[in-house]
Amino acid sequence: MDTMTPPGTGKTLLIVEDDVLPAMALRDELQDAGFRVLELTETAHDAILAAQAGKPDLALVNIELQGRDDGIGLARELKAMGIPVLFISGQVSRASSAQTVAVGSMPKPYDPAEMATAVRYILRHLAGDESLPRPPQLEVFVASPDVMPDAA
Repeated sequence: MDTMTPPGTGKTLLIVEDDVLPAMALRDELQDAGFRVLELTETAHDAILAAQAGKPDLALVNIELQGRDDGIGLARELKAMGIPVLFISGQVSRASSAQTVAVGSMPKPYDPAEMATAVRYILRHLAGDESLPRPPQLEVFVASPDVMPDAA
């Protein structure tokens, strides 16, 4: 077996995105980067069920979901469950206005490889590790991990 361990190994992610093709490309890139990705979800209801079953380390949430679902409301629910959220959205101003429910935002369109770098950065940032440079497109909302639930 290869002695190189992929950088994301051991971390579980949830992707909540109603645009299937970009979601699949993102899932594939994150898996290639060593992350475990739970099933892709398109609705807030499915995302909550997947989060309860899979206990992700981070959820990547689009702000505008299909139907009446809203990614900001979903982020509130996930935060209450102790799951940090990174917004993935073209609606940069809406993401920035919801800084109390997410750890950051990555604007669309994004390159899946850049998203893998952003996810790695956010997970290390939440663990108190500032050794990685912040990806330029990533907006970080939390200065320290203490603002997240369960970080006592």
